[in-house]
Amino acid sequence: MESSMNRLITPPEARAEKALSRAFRGASPSRRLRADPVKIAPYLFLCPFFALFATFIAFPLLFSLFLSFQSWDPTSGLAGMKWAGVSNYAYTLTDPWFWKSIYNTAWMAIVSGVPQHLIALPLAFFLQRCLRRSRNLVVGLYFLPFITSSVAIALIFSSLYSTDFGMINFAIAEVAKLPGMHWIAPAHRIAWLYDPAIAKLAVSMVVFWRYVGWNTVLYLSALQTIPTELYEAAKIDGATTWQQFRMVVLPLLKPMIFLAVTLTIIGGLQLFDEPFILLPHSGMGTEQSGLTTTVYMYRTAFHDGDFGTASSIAWLLFVVISALMWLNTRIFNRSGMKENKQ
Repeated sequence: MESSMNRLITPPEARAEKALSRAFRGASPSRRLRADPVKIAPYLFLCPFFALFATFIAFPLLFSLFLSFQSWDPTSGLAGMKWAGVSNYAYTLTDPWFWKSIYNTAWMAIVSGVPQHLIALPLAFFLQRCLRRSRNLVVGLYFLPFITSSVAIALIFSSLYSTDFGMINFAIAEVAKLPGMHWIAPAHRIAWLYDPAIAKLAVSMVVFWRYVGWNTVLYLSALQTIPTELYEAAKIDGATTWQQFRMVVLPLLKPMIFLAVTLTIIGGLQLFDEPFILLPHSGMGTEQSGLTTTVYMYRTAFHDGDFGTASSIAWLLFVVISALMWLNTRIFNRSGMKENKQ
């Protein structure tokens, strides 16, 4: 009697929902999945990404970490691996070539990276404030070196740096002929890529030329998000253009500056293409003057056949980059980047 009264009181929609819920709870797991494809669809769409990530990123990283503790000759196959412990890391940390590569990498990263931002930031401000119609054309010209193949750029600069037939030495010789310029421009031809004292500077100039446009585009994109009312208010208060740049633009651009500096640090410490193509001896340069850490890692793996030591070099470089990223984050947070975001 009571159950019949409940059926009369309960609406038909509620009774249907309860019946469907009881049927779904009593179904097998496979039947439940078939009954609710909406919950399965996101995982199906994500499966290709996870498969590619595991195959081309996760597995190589984990395998290189495992390989850094092994002594392995690739010609002997995977069965030739022998546990070496931390001997690969100990050998790398006591190798003078490793520390020289760290010095060369840091030198070129600083010399090529710092001028990028010192020029790109005011250049982006000038393009934002002074150019209107032709801004996109100018930005495209500055961005062109970044999207050009690094191999093509290195080959072009190798001809420009040529000791006997390079246009740079030709221009310097013509400048030296001018009255009073002989004490500035050297009379002899400069061996840009073979002189140990100049090779790092030559490579740094190529890296600077390639990435200054990229940083200009980054800063210009951030400048376009600043409301024009802030410039107008600063101008009404009597602020000059330099004061607007220093007091309005720089504080608001700190998040973008942090991103650009982070990318420059990572790219500078992983420098490979330019020195490998430009410098003699497979990127080492004369007297290892241009040997970067990535070039040293490449030579250790594919020239010497020591993949275990090469993997240890890669992970030590990862530790260096991580430490610099932590330091960079601390510096920008202390300068008030968090407050600016809020």
